[in-house]
Amino acid sequence: QVQLVESGGGLVQAGGSLRLSCAASGRTFSTMGWFRQAPGKERGFVAASAWIGPTTDYADSVKGRFTISRDNAKNTAYLQMNSLKPEDTAVYYCAARSTYISDMSYPGGYPYWGQGTQVTVSS
Repeated sequence: QVQLVESGGGLVQAGGSLRLSCAASGRTFSTMGWFRQAPGKERGFVAASAWIGPTTDYADSVKGRFTISRDNAKNTAYLQMNSLKPEDTAVYYCAARSTYISDMSYPGGYPYWGQGTQVTVSS
């Protein structure tokens, strides 16, 4: 059974940092990504990583502040978030797929999703 479990969310002041983790089980994934959804907004792309290359991609709004990484031995992806802003407040979701996809920012390309973890940034 495939499972993605996120952890590491919480409340932090603006300018602070958090590290999210996504532990995968049931299979290994070529591509893993992070998406987020704020109240009243659609789920949007944050970052993704693929083994091919390896390749990483980031939303413009988080470039230079967020870093995605993977520990293949642990089948885990991480999202290091620095210089957090109130507009980063959202539920963050981990997503995964078994094969490479050219557009890693497309949420419909990921068949597997975690349950989400809340990140709240206070001003």
